[in-house]
Amino acid sequence: MSSKREAYEKKFDAQLSEWSAQIALLRAKADNAKADANLDYHKTIETLQRKRDEAAAKYHELKSSGDEAWEDVKKGAERAWDDVKTAYHDVLSKFK
Repeated sequence: MSSKREAYEKKFDAQLSEWSAQIALLRAKADNAKADANLDYHKTIETLQRKRDEAAAKYHELKSSGDEAWEDVKKGAERAWDDVKTAYHDVLSKFK
């Protein structure tokens, strides 16, 4: 396995862990919101969680892919990564 691939996988793994922690914090904030906002926040957070889970699945696919398929799988993982970032920023905008 190349050092470039290892570094990329470590970065992706660290980001997944960070997203999990951020989602937990957002859930705690949503729990403290007023009842009507609480439901909306939780729906948005569930979307974020689903996107994070999809990115995790892509990450696991990336880790298990052979060197010949790695670049193609990496592209899909990066799209999933971008989806999570977009969903995360959407959630943050609702909490302001």
